[in-house]
Amino acid sequence: MIQLIVRRSVASLITIWAVFTISFLVIRSAPGGPFDAERDPPEAVKAAIEARYQLDAPLWQQYLNQGWSWLTLNPGPSLRQPDHDVATILAAGIPASFLLGTLALLLGIILGTILGVIAAWQQDRWPDRVITLFASMGISLPLYVIAGLLILLFAFHLPWLPPAGWTAASSAVLPIICLALAPAAQVARLLRSGLIEASQEDYARTARSKGRGVVGTLLFHCLRPASIPVTSTLGPTAAAMLTGSLVIEQIFAIPGVGMHFIQGAMNRDYPLVLGAVLLYTILLQILTLLGDLLMGWLDPRARVEE
Repeated sequence: MIQLIVRRSVASLITIWAVFTISFLVIRSAPGGPFDAERDPPEAVKAAIEARYQLDAPLWQQYLNQGWSWLTLNPGPSLRQPDHDVATILAAGIPASFLLGTLALLLGIILGTILGVIAAWQQDRWPDRVITLFASMGISLPLYVIAGLLILLFAFHLPWLPPAGWTAASSAVLPIICLALAPAAQVARLLRSGLIEASQEDYARTARSKGRGVVGTLLFHCLRPASIPVTSTLGPTAAAMLTGSLVIEQIFAIPGVGMHFIQGAMNRDYPLVLGAVLLYTILLQILTLLGDLLMGWLDPRARVEE
């Protein structure tokens, strides 16, 4: 287990460095600059601004400076918000993004588990067909379509919930549901297949022969091995949720990291964009490591192979 953690940690550090390098080159190669929207200043003023933020230095030197600043956890000020440093801006958006992502992931796992068990229990019957249709729609429909439909239904036709904002508990209902539908559909689809396959194993047949009911067999004997494929997709599911949270935060006007990332990209705020990308990358690596550890706990064969 310790070797797994060390190996994954080294791979994560290499991944973070690669993401930082690619992101630095991509945002610097984009047309325009952080101060192009301002009125055309005199050359002396423009040179002073570039010198203040070290934008007049060679690209390789800017890369080393940015890398050292992030390595020492001192990213410096935002280019478009000079009175605030990047760490403060991102820290202000982390609580909203963390709450949104955590609740959506928990809701998706719980809802997907319930639907997966019901679909396996009612295999080839109408509940199974309805859940399979829901899973297909949840995976295939874009988030902005789901968000638009939910807003039209629950904010305008049935004015029960606010269409946007982050001011009350009711403001979080629609974005959490919207972000949770895709992982719920994924968990339901994978868990249904895993439960059906596990129910054909010898230990499931033995449990049924001893008088255990179908639901009891699925819950107490088949659920743990059937959860292994779901656990192995924790990393990709987290990546999809992080990507989706960018869209959701913009649609529902949530002041999270995703909104700062998009605004920073539009304003060519290089340090802010790099900070958001690195934050998402680190979080994804942590979730992937936790998924590997959880899969090793669920499946003893994975520990033997490690």
